[in-house]
Amino acid sequence: MKLEGKAKMLRIHFGEDDKWNDKPLFRAIVEKCRELDIAGATVFRGIEGYGASTLIRRPHRLSFSSDAPLMVSVVDTEEKIQRLLPFLDEMLRDGLIAVSDVEVIKYVHQDGVRS
Repeated sequence: MKLEGKAKMLRIHFGEDDKWNDKPLFRAIVEKCRELDIAGATVFRGIEGYGASTLIRRPHRLSFSSDAPLMVSVVDTEEKIQRLLPFLDEMLRDGLIAVSDVEVIKYVHQDGVRS
């Protein structure tokens, strides 16, 4: 599959300690994206941030808790992004979902490549 031209980028912001069905939320989101055959998803770990709760999220150096801010970035067609949104609505307790228009320069799916 080749994806070029107009697409949507979805960014999901939440905390590293957030869970979905006893697994890290970021992992659950990436797995759902793969299940829905979305072109790609990448998890970014932030240094510090806050959202609607005004709770500042940052990694804790001397603690087992590491509630750093995370962002999952997803890019695909509008149709596939729309299919993902109901699942995210159910999975995300606190956080922010932002959707924007993007121009994809090149994405080529390699058949048979799965880990």
